Amino acid sequence: MYSKEEKLSLLSEMIQFAKADKKFKEQEYNFILVIASQLKITKEEVDTLVEEGVEKKNLQPESQRILQFHRLVLLMNIDKETSLLEIQKIKEMGLHMGLRSEAVDMVLEKMHEYPNKVIPPKELISIFTRFYN
Repeated sequence: MYSKEEKLSLLSEMIQFAKADKKFKEQEYNFILVIASQLKITKEEVDTLVEEGVEKKNLQPESQRILQFHRLVLLMNIDKETSLLEIQKIKEMGLHMGLRSEAVDMVLEKMHEYPNKVIPPKELISIFTRFYN
């Protein structure tokens, strides 16, 4: 699965993304805490990441990068407000993860078809599979 460094990197990336619009909202923080709990990272460790961050680790295999991208999409929509800055930032992050730009664009387009913009995991996998075959 993930090493401790990878887990901290994932969470740090999510925190940086949540702060991209210069507002780190309580809903975003709470969502990150839920993900941290699933990753067995403590609230204290998350609070340290909020203040200091950590070095980014590139995820392998690609399935882990797609999962992290999905987390970022969920985080982006947690406050039910999506800014142009957030869209630009998430596209940039997807590309830096090595994800196909067409797949990233399709996910961002399709999310509007679902309640609360929560794209189901099966649909997400279907989109990425379509662009990688």
